[in-house]
Amino acid sequence: MSSSNTSSDNSLSYAQAGVDIDAGNALVEAIKPAVKSTARSGSNPDIGGFGGLFDLKESGYKDPVLVAANDGVGTKLKIAIEAGIHNTVGIDLVAMCVNDLIVQGAEPLFFLDYLATGKLDVAEATQVIEGIAEGCRQSGAALIGGETAEMPGMYQSKDYDLAGFSVGAVERDGILPSNNIAQGDILLGLASSGVHSNGFSLVRKIIELAGLTWNDPAPFQEGSSIAEAFLEPTRIYVKPLLAAIRETAGVKAMAHITGGGFTENIPRVLPKGIGAKLDLSKILPPKVFGWLSKTGGVKQSEMLRTFNCGIGMVIVVAPDKAEAVKSSLEASGEKVTQLGELIKDENSKVTYEGNLSW
Repeated sequence: MSSSNTSSDNSLSYAQAGVDIDAGNALVEAIKPAVKSTARSGSNPDIGGFGGLFDLKESGYKDPVLVAANDGVGTKLKIAIEAGIHNTVGIDLVAMCVNDLIVQGAEPLFFLDYLATGKLDVAEATQVIEGIAEGCRQSGAALIGGETAEMPGMYQSKDYDLAGFSVGAVERDGILPSNNIAQGDILLGLASSGVHSNGFSLVRKIIELAGLTWNDPAPFQEGSSIAEAFLEPTRIYVKPLLAAIRETAGVKAMAHITGGGFTENIPRVLPKGIGAKLDLSKILPPKVFGWLSKTGGVKQSEMLRTFNCGIGMVIVVAPDKAEAVKSSLEASGEKVTQLGELIKDENSKVTYEGNLSW
């Protein structure tokens, strides 16, 4: 006598397909304290709904223009995954977005994240999102929502990817860059915290060619492994720059030095016919950049269009406001370097004099 299969014998669940809804729910519960710690005027600290709410009226703007930015962390994530260090890349994620907002003069209001993985590890994901919350606290943005996508078959089980989305506001008459940028304006540079979040495909190639592992001691940073040194999170410049803008009224433009370095990013904020002249001898790059250049045989010109080389933000200021802007930023804990000035240049490019001191 043949037996017949019941429907339960052949039943499948989402978990058997590789997606654990319970793990997703556990993550939401685990991150609630971190999310609530980012609350600010206009935000709702509760998560779990279908969308994040933000009350723009409560934020106090009179004639606001909204500014939006999104970004990721790039292959810096591979170091975090391979080294098992997950608590800093969330700061990088926020930094890459909010540092782009502040160059428009905008105060970050809220942030949302997207985390995609092959297999959700609640403990690791909690560390990542706690890092995101830390970045939000540093920048004054509320973490009002996000998405965690578990996609077996799309990612290897330990791999994950991050994307971030932030919205800020600026009064209409405060949008940067201003329309009065001119020859003779001063360029100030704010020190970076290291490599930040660009150029890591080249970093990883140099590490490979040098025959090193992430657990090896960093030759350029005593007391740290290579992974720990390279995972130093991107510096968030929002609060010091907002203070300088509001206190001095002397900031005309800013360039966030990301992929493309000085060479590609500074011209993005300059009007036609105006270029920038930088004195490289004024910059004291962290030792990591000299190590990368020498170990990888990377030419100075390539370093300047790949890495920040020790300057994470460049600010254009009027000559008579330069000292006031510098003093304000230093009072907020920033290391400020006068890099050069704006010059007439029909191609609006960056001209270098001197050399970086490795």
